[in-house]
Amino acid sequence: MHIVLAFLCISLAVAPECSSLPTKGNSEIRNSINSITNLAQITLAHINKLRTELPVPLHIEISTPSIEGLTSISHDLGLLDNELQNPYTELLTQIEVDVSTLEGRVRSLAQTMDCTLQARPVKQTIDSSFPESHLHMTLTKVQRYVETLLLNKDKLKVC
Repeated sequence: MHIVLAFLCISLAVAPECSSLPTKGNSEIRNSINSITNLAQITLAHINKLRTELPVPLHIEISTPSIEGLTSISHDLGLLDNELQNPYTELLTQIEVDVSTLEGRVRSLAQTMDCTLQARPVKQTIDSSFPESHLHMTLTKVQRYVETLLLNKDKLKVC
């Protein structure tokens, strides 16, 4: 009986990754994922609040890029962040801060998981003849992307 108990103790000590106890790395990754999903939910709350203050837009159809993993999420959030830094979207300052922070957290998580990251997208100037339409379109893009991210939060675990 003592031999079986000793064998069990040794096997647990030798292979801690096989036990159900979380390691520091897993705990850090889990905390990062929770932080990202919480910020995404806060961003949606900010968008909904802002929508109550803006005039009602026409129905806008936006296609959302597919969410494949941390690399694509970081890239897509970088593009959205750049778009939010447009003079036509100055009403969206809080949303821009949220998206920028979200992108930074995703990038940090990707680095923690040793994912290969692309350089941050270069900011492009946007010519908008219809600033109000552009504002609503940008807000809708961000909203759809963040909603899709929350539906696919399991993709935060892969590069």
